[in-house]
Amino acid sequence: MSQGEALNTALRRAMADKKMSARQLAQRVGVSQKSVERWLADAEWAPYPARRADVSETLGVPEEMLWPRAVKSAIKTGPDREIVSVYPYRSACPSSVWAQLVDDAKKEIFFAGYTNYFVFLEQPAFHLTLREKARQGVRIRFLLGDPEGAVTRQREAIEDNALSVSTRIRITLENLAKVGPIEGVEARYSAPEDAMNHVGLSVFRFDDNAMVTPHLARLVGHDSPMMHLRHREKNGMFDRFAEHAEELWIRGVSA
Repeated sequence: MSQGEALNTALRRAMADKKMSARQLAQRVGVSQKSVERWLADAEWAPYPARRADVSETLGVPEEMLWPRAVKSAIKTGPDREIVSVYPYRSACPSSVWAQLVDDAKKEIFFAGYTNYFVFLEQPAFHLTLREKARQGVRIRFLLGDPEGAVTRQREAIEDNALSVSTRIRITLENLAKVGPIEGVEARYSAPEDAMNHVGLSVFRFDDNAMVTPHLARLVGHDSPMMHLRHREKNGMFDRFAEHAEELWIRGVSA
């Protein structure tokens, strides 16, 4: 093991998200408090597989997010090896996972959901986070549905939700306005002919990680299932969904 070269910020964030101290986590997974403090102090100091699974279950965060190098050797082979985790509901994914994905992104953040509003509600002062990431050279894109579009109206009728689709899009636009006109931050509406393909599938990309949500029937995004994918091979699942989002972006119109 290394000698404390880097703090395990992912583990620290996941514990904070659960409001759990080192002592409390230690009690939950049956280790000493010193062990947990060692994990926090050194990102390379990982517990044994069974203990990693206990911590992952306790915090509700995939092992690969907490100890990516330690679990690399256990990655599945075959077409499904790009699947990091699955969630029966998007809302079941801890906010700390989203925060870590944003924090780790060095080149690109691409929110290609139809409304994308949830991230501004779940992540504190997210407009400031985006501003700082842009200043660091990260390209940031938001692909939205047209709040006045026909597909938006159709989806509103289907969902019959008090917080309408167009309202959720406008929440995102208002928050993007807070980011300010800054180089590297872009927003577009999907083209009218692509809107139906856009509204049914959300793709959120952070460099080589992506969160993908197919929207089921009348369900809103947080009630639909989600997959966490990580790029590991050419033309794999990650590439298929990333290419879908890029195609929508290329044909998009200015927001």
